[in-house]
Amino acid sequence: MIADRGADALYVGDLVNVRYLTGFTGSNGAVLVFADGSAVFFTDGRYREQAAQELPDLEHVITRRLLDEARKRGRGSLLAETHVLSVDAWRRLGEPESSGRLVEELRETKDEAEISLLRRACAISSLALEQLLAGPLTGRTERELALDLETRMVELGAQDKAFDTILAAGENSAIPHHRPTDRVVKHGDLLKIDFGALVEGYHADCTRTVVLGRAADWQREIYTAVRDAQAAGLERLRAGVPVADSYRAATESLDAAGWLSAFTTGLGHGVGLQIHEDPFLGAAHPGRLTRRTVLTMEPGIYLPGRGGVRIEDTVVVTDAAPEVLTTTPKDLMEIA
Repeated sequence: MIADRGADALYVGDLVNVRYLTGFTGSNGAVLVFADGSAVFFTDGRYREQAAQELPDLEHVITRRLLDEARKRGRGSLLAETHVLSVDAWRRLGEPESSGRLVEELRETKDEAEISLLRRACAISSLALEQLLAGPLTGRTERELALDLETRMVELGAQDKAFDTILAAGENSAIPHHRPTDRVVKHGDLLKIDFGALVEGYHADCTRTVVLGRAADWQREIYTAVRDAQAAGLERLRAGVPVADSYRAATESLDAAGWLSAFTTGLGHGVGLQIHEDPFLGAAHPGRLTRRTVLTMEPGIYLPGRGGVRIEDTVVVTDAAPEVLTTTPKDLMEIA
């Protein structure tokens, strides 16, 4: 792919992309990949031993001046990730041509090892949520419940939480990215929980919304509309189908139910080494879905001052219906 773009080498400095290509997990590193398939890894002295363990088959250059050394080692014309470089860094590299999102495009399609890690992360997430929902909820604060859920994920084998948990009760559930507070959870609340486990660098992403007590008619109505919209979107997540089709299917479902104006967030995104990565589900996406792409599907309805519902799964695209990795049931749960 480097030679196809008329270049001799590619400089990769984005740490997520460095990890994807090499397995390096430190906080300072870069890799120079040549058109013939060979590569040189650059890092500073803090990571000498770590690099030797994680990248035993690559040549290592230990330096504090990664950009300068990479420029010296470059053979002929150079590509670089200009979308993540500062202007100063771009100049120090000799003003290379842009590689575009070449590595990000490679990351869109997961191999079996990556999917296995994502399955584990999602399984841990699902079990942790099921445990949380089986215990007492009312009378506890949003913050307490969020910490409880995160602790359960780690106890079940997660490396960490995948991102800061969104746990929102009552009127707070209408805030898409609400941060947990000391607001006490009470009977009659919608409780929206957006969370995930991190396993060996791979992220799970799941949202479930439950009702504490018997659901009011309006809560049941918006829950049903979101569940139907998610089902419509998931049905279009198949290999070869235009990415935009899933967005169109989900939003048409919300529109038919009369709630499209209350859908104010994105519909879904790729997930893997980052919690948000390519591709993003939208009406303007020009591409088609490919097998082994891992995505979220997360329509929602948000009614300021009243409450909101989001249902989200992490799924793997196949030739048929997607494999859903987040397995907590999606029927409306009314928890006493």
